[in-house]
Amino acid sequence: MKQKTALRAILLALIVLALLAVDLITKHIAEANAFHQSTYFLGLVRLNFVKNTGIAYGLFSDSKVGMLVITVLTIVEIVAIPAVAFTLLKGNFPAQITLAVIESGAIGNLVDRLALSYVRDFIDIAPMGFGVCNIADFCITLGAVALVIIILFVGPTAIFPLKKEWREEAKRREQEAENGEA
Repeated sequence: MKQKTALRAILLALIVLALLAVDLITKHIAEANAFHQSTYFLGLVRLNFVKNTGIAYGLFSDSKVGMLVITVLTIVEIVAIPAVAFTLLKGNFPAQITLAVIESGAIGNLVDRLALSYVRDFIDIAPMGFGVCNIADFCITLGAVALVIIILFVGPTAIFPLKKEWREEAKRREQEAENGEA
């Protein structure tokens, strides 16, 4: 069991490192080339490099205290995610993977904030109702959505397991727990 946990930890660390590398490399390329496309690809996406001194949509960009709070909360999140992955969600590998994806995004944006005092954004998806973002933002957002879906519906530990065998496994575990307590 310890070997399986160690292998999972290594795989999750590799996911974080790979996505972090993609994020930081693409940000560097975007900044070095100062991307500014005039048209949207398929009317949805264009490359448009901006320096974001705040968080989403530039919120708190004029508030040093606000950004300090956000930075501290990000650090707490980065420390808490592995703890949650290997305690509360230790039996849910898909959830652990999504946490690794979220972790990579949080670290990527924190690196920018600490090293540059701004986050490098370059993927303009304004026609979809969003602003300019980066790979880290996609990791955080898509990872969070996937995590909610997994916690709600995937596996025997899900709140509402979709598959019949997951529901049966959940019921069996519940009965074993009741019998163990009696």
